[in-house]
Amino acid sequence: MNSILTQRFKKQGLSQHRAYDALMLIGQGKCSPSEITAFITSYIMHKISIDELIGFKQALMDLCVSIDFSDFETIDLCGTGGDEKNSFNISTVTSLIVAGAGYKVTKHGNYGVSSLCGSSHVMEYLGYRFTNDEYHLKKQLESTNFCMLHAPLFHPAMKHVASIRKDLKTKTFFNMLGPLVNPSAPNHQMIGVFNLEVARLYHYLLQDTSTTYQVIHSLDGYDEISLTGAVKIYSKTNEYILQPDDFNCKTVLPKHLKGGNSIKTSAQILLNILQNQSTPEKTSIVLANAALAIQTLENKKSLTECFAIAQHALESGKAYQILKTICQ
Repeated sequence: MNSILTQRFKKQGLSQHRAYDALMLIGQGKCSPSEITAFITSYIMHKISIDELIGFKQALMDLCVSIDFSDFETIDLCGTGGDEKNSFNISTVTSLIVAGAGYKVTKHGNYGVSSLCGSSHVMEYLGYRFTNDEYHLKKQLESTNFCMLHAPLFHPAMKHVASIRKDLKTKTFFNMLGPLVNPSAPNHQMIGVFNLEVARLYHYLLQDTSTTYQVIHSLDGYDEISLTGAVKIYSKTNEYILQPDDFNCKTVLPKHLKGGNSIKTSAQILLNILQNQSTPEKTSIVLANAALAIQTLENKKSLTECFAIAQHALESGKAYQILKTICQ
């Protein structure tokens, strides 16, 4: 690790192979906390390259507890976090709506590191029991269309960096890796990222994979479709911009995206949406995200059709019923 750190301190990027080796050393517990902190900090100060991102991703996938969902057509809705917006848990509630619409969702999630309340905080509070037991998760996915893959159970190597990330209290390149290392390797992904540079990196990386994807970034900084303005989207075959009226939605204000100030209040926001008791603004935000996720799976359907499918899943109570079933 010493030679790798020397290279980084000289502002030199790592090759894909060297990046892989670096993260393998960290994941295997062969680095001191000081070395790990120095390594992470070097990427806060100097940008990551596509080769480094690919190397890091491959190392984490080689170190992870993999799970085989190849019998299913699946999608993951996951954001990098790190946008410093303190928005409510949009991807989590959106995932349940997409599942309620009949699609298989394998949600990769974790506790919040650079945010107050991550998806795992909310689901755990509501009674969801995390497991990495493949048989149990397959049964849950088959019967409810949803399962959650709690990152620490599938990426034990990350225990070596967890406390350091928490102490740093800022986004790191591990935020960028989260959506790329779903241990079930889903067929489809909708990924929210915190800036356009990261969006382009993801686009370059995912182009050469078999995954169907939409990488999204709201141009005012959100790693979601925020409906506060335009959102930039990269897919395997296209890049484009959508406005709120493309979803037949009104533009909302940033205050409408604010999350709770505790895990309890964050969970209540999720419940209010799924029980059709939330504000029109929050409801339209999750339906817009669900519509694009469904279109990722159903590319011959229009955004308007996909929005209607999502709306029915929510208003019929199907999405809420999934939550009640998995959190019994």
